[in-house]
Amino acid sequence: MSDEHNHQKKVAVISDLSGFGRCALAVSLPLISRLGVQCCPLPTAVFSNHTGFPSFYFEDRTDGIEPTIREWKKLDLRFSAILTGFLGSFRQIGLAETFLDAFQDENTRVVIDPVMGDRGKLYATYTPEMAKEMKKLACRAHVLTPNLTEACILTDRPYSEKLTNGELTAMAEELGSQGPDAVVFTGIQRGPYLENFCWVKGSGASIVRTRKVEPQRSGTGDVFSSIVAAGAAQGVSLTNSVRTAAHFIRRCLIRSSELQIPETDGVCFEELLGSLHFEKE
Repeated sequence: MSDEHNHQKKVAVISDLSGFGRCALAVSLPLISRLGVQCCPLPTAVFSNHTGFPSFYFEDRTDGIEPTIREWKKLDLRFSAILTGFLGSFRQIGLAETFLDAFQDENTRVVIDPVMGDRGKLYATYTPEMAKEMKKLACRAHVLTPNLTEACILTDRPYSEKLTNGELTAMAEELGSQGPDAVVFTGIQRGPYLENFCWVKGSGASIVRTRKVEPQRSGTGDVFSSIVAAGAAQGVSLTNSVRTAAHFIRRCLIRSSELQIPETDGVCFEELLGSLHFEKE
């Protein structure tokens, strides 16, 4: 096979695409590109605008995933990282595993954002059967980035917003024992702060904290996982990636409020793209 398509680092992103409302692939493409990595999108669905709006048009792209895998194999594409985001059905979760089987090698870092729910509940589109299947996919991650709701689902614990650092460490160690090298529990609210609890196998836990900016907005998790995936592709340390993501999101939230952007429209990162970069290590 020719190596002509593999002269640059690439991240494959398996997620949905919304024409309006900054989330998923609409976020991943510009952010990963800005960080010096080619973003290769594999849409699981196409939306006119995301599901947080009162109405939307939706086109399922499940049947296009396997043909895309076949064509990319013909090109002998190799990826420095693979990121999975929103997966809309039981079948799509299985197809994400098929993608990993086809493209993951010893040089590929896998980042899995197990998008299942928030605030203690599964999303309306998610079923218990899908959550069980996601537990299997999560074991394939090098870096796993659940919010607290998803972390509790993955570890079969009752949901709580007031988990201690000791409890979070125990949960991260449990997940790490099943495969992941690193776990980040995202968006933990602690008083005036928002924390990301980072656990790395062999190194223990650390916390990246920023001051909260209200209101909460759609798509911030996608901004976070995209930056972490670009960092994984570039060999950037997890703490550096998480710190970069957290501070960039905060700047974007502040600017979005200044411009009076509706919460559904996500964070307006466009004006701030030039400030996005990893710290030197």
